[in-house]
Amino acid sequence: MNEDAAELRLQLAEQLTRAGRLRTAPWRRAVTTVPRHEFLSGGYFERIDLPGRPTAWAPVMPEAPSWMTSCYADTSLVTQIAGTIVPGDLRGEITRLPTSSSTLPSLVVRMLEDLQVEDGHRLLLVGVGTGYSSGLACHRLGADNVTAVEIDPDVAARARSALGRCGYAPTVVVGDGLAGWKDGGPYDRIVAYCGTVALPYEWVQQTTPGGIILTTVGGWMYSSELARLTVAEDGTATGRFLDGRNSFMIARPQTPPPLGVLPDLDQADEQPAELGAHVLDDWDTRFVAQLAAPRAQRMTLDRDGRTEHVLLDVEAGAWAVLGQDGSRWLVRQGGPDNLWDRITDHVARWHRDGSPGLDRFDITVTPEGQTITWRP
Repeated sequence: MNEDAAELRLQLAEQLTRAGRLRTAPWRRAVTTVPRHEFLSGGYFERIDLPGRPTAWAPVMPEAPSWMTSCYADTSLVTQIAGTIVPGDLRGEITRLPTSSSTLPSLVVRMLEDLQVEDGHRLLLVGVGTGYSSGLACHRLGADNVTAVEIDPDVAARARSALGRCGYAPTVVVGDGLAGWKDGGPYDRIVAYCGTVALPYEWVQQTTPGGIILTTVGGWMYSSELARLTVAEDGTATGRFLDGRNSFMIARPQTPPPLGVLPDLDQADEQPAELGAHVLDDWDTRFVAQLAAPRAQRMTLDRDGRTEHVLLDVEAGAWAVLGQDGSRWLVRQGGPDNLWDRITDHVARWHRDGSPGLDRFDITVTPEGQTITWRP
């Protein structure tokens, strides 16, 4: 089996090289050396989609014929469901939401390459997952230079164990990764394998001037982009969004609140809408909309034979409902402000500036918060 795994690692490295994700010799050596299957020894969940039923997940354990090959496929593998359930806990299927995974290797490697690390750099990884990315980092930088922080103690324990089996002993701590890990800093590089709505200023504080932070930034409508920021001497960080649509599970402290009981969606009169809800099907447009309403959640309801598109900011109490009357879009809005008008104004300004791609967006983080703008 070890010979098979070694060959599969070589094949994976070749695949990632051809795709332009694996670009330098030190990271290639890491990919061909670090055994990803050791970080999946507890199995993974296979996605099952059947018509007329919710997405289900079924466990795949190491004794399955497909397990080893899947470990070295360029795909994400779910390793935890509903915050506590791992593959060994089940004999059937489950329809709850995934809460931890082994990210597809091409994205893991691309992000490590984009960090532009050098020998001797100190690295903080936020979101340890299975520990595979930490293993690659240990091979490249040495375990003494690698710290990983994970909010889930069980996930952290499994990752620590897998790293130990591979001969690596980085610092793996349990804590809120959005707070970083001050005791191990300052860091030359920080990389987050979880999504953020707002990049925490603690990361900036814990990064040396000239250091780099790499994370995905998005919102609760789930359009996100990979951002690379450089920390300045004045304690701010600035950067831009890199090409490619990337998404991670949002860091647990920034996940959306439960929708709870919906407000009375019929308490406002319908008005003509300048933009229809269909514009949110476009990734870039949805990202721009999130800048105006980063904490709005999106859903659809079927009522009285009509599909309604609902946006709801639970914390602010603002909501909007859009529906079609023939070819016309109509909107009802309620709460402290008109949520859809706010989104429409922001998207319209982006259109007037020529709808620049997300690689022309800039991000700045200061003690006062996060700002995202675009260049026409």
